[in-house]
Amino acid sequence: MEETKKKQYIAIFTTASLPWMTGTAVNPLFRAAYLGRDGERKITLVIPWLTRKDQQHVFPDNKLFNSPSEQEIYVRQWVEERTRFTSDFAILFYPGKFNLEMRSIIALGDITKVIPSNELDIAVLEEPEHLTWYHHGKRWKSRFRYVVGIVHTNYVEYVKREKNAFQAYLVKFMNSWVVNIYCHKVIRLSAATQNLPRSLVCNVHGVNPKFHEIGIKKIEQQKKGELPFTKGAYYIGKMVWSKGYRELLKLLCDYQKELDGLEVDLYGSGEDSEQVQEAAKKLDITVRVHPGRDHGDPIFHDYKVLLNPSTTDVVCTTTAEALAMGKIVVCANHPSNDFFKQFSNCRTYNDGDGFLNATCMALSNDPLILTDAQRHELTWEAATERFLKVADLDNLPAKKLAKASSKRFMPTSMNLSLEDASAFVHYLGTAVFGSKPVEEQRRDLGLSKPSKKWRTSLKK
Repeated sequence: MEETKKKQYIAIFTTASLPWMTGTAVNPLFRAAYLGRDGERKITLVIPWLTRKDQQHVFPDNKLFNSPSEQEIYVRQWVEERTRFTSDFAILFYPGKFNLEMRSIIALGDITKVIPSNELDIAVLEEPEHLTWYHHGKRWKSRFRYVVGIVHTNYVEYVKREKNAFQAYLVKFMNSWVVNIYCHKVIRLSAATQNLPRSLVCNVHGVNPKFHEIGIKKIEQQKKGELPFTKGAYYIGKMVWSKGYRELLKLLCDYQKELDGLEVDLYGSGEDSEQVQEAAKKLDITVRVHPGRDHGDPIFHDYKVLLNPSTTDVVCTTTAEALAMGKIVVCANHPSNDFFKQFSNCRTYNDGDGFLNATCMALSNDPLILTDAQRHELTWEAATERFLKVADLDNLPAKKLAKASSKRFMPTSMNLSLEDASAFVHYLGTAVFGSKPVEEQRRDLGLSKPSKKWRTSLKK
């Protein structure tokens, strides 16, 4: 009699949640929704719960929640409005703290405990390095049968730009160390990220369905002979220099004579907004600076060309959205943009002259209509297919691999011992510096008070 295949439990842990509109809030949410769509797997999305004080730092428009259930309702409504189907996945919360200096949410305590013991099967760590920098709980590999990390952010590049080479080296070492300890496999969205143990490169992100709807309307206009794009060039992104504004303004400055008559609109909000506005005023060509908006806002529908010089993104969501909307994208020939080169409306450049030629060609020609296959590649359905393929979830061992004790398996046993020692050192270090949930979070999440009894996280 054929053995019935056991249903997989997949827990997706991430470092942010709506209404913070950041990539690690949006993309894991879509991943959970599409993985749980067919009901073949039990999907749980695990997101941070912040104190009211931290919510004020992170969430826009003073959108605050008094309970995890309130935030869950908001998250579900948001994703269902965009996917047009009921999201069949669970949502659980772990206590988190917003770090003002890092501008990131740090997990507090042992967040592996969030998942019930009967569902400790597969863990997907969205930003595995970020989730485990301060991890002082049960070892992920010991707790779960299989652990997959998905690297979203080029932290090393950010540190290089904002700080110094030595700190970048430390971050690079730390990332490699913790990923090696806690992940069986790592998926890097592009080769723009650092090389990590047991990693491969594959873009497993898709585009919010609302951008595809905009693109379909543009195709209908083109087929009717109407003019779908009546505006020229724009750029949208958080208004900080590291997001490509410095590079873009320099290119526009260097070629302002050749680009005479060009008008560019910049949309974004951030710490460097005033400096960007001052730099834009010094140019002879017209560069208008506007506050940030959602990329799906109707104000963007009629722009034909997105100028995106940023090289700090791993895979730029803005570029993917613009292509889905039927626009032409002019971007740097950089590993972060390799995925987009397959699309006819993506124009890359290597230097200033290349930027000038690509921009002039984009402005003087209409975008090509994407084929059905190209459109599919940008969807979350395709991204989910790619994830399942590269994660190789259908070929996992039935149980966790036990440590070998015989001489025959001595090399493997030694490797595991070294890894255990490394994990224990990391545990001790982060247990000293790591924070624990505050009383407000314990109350909101129904957590018990911490035991004073000393325990290590390495017990199986």
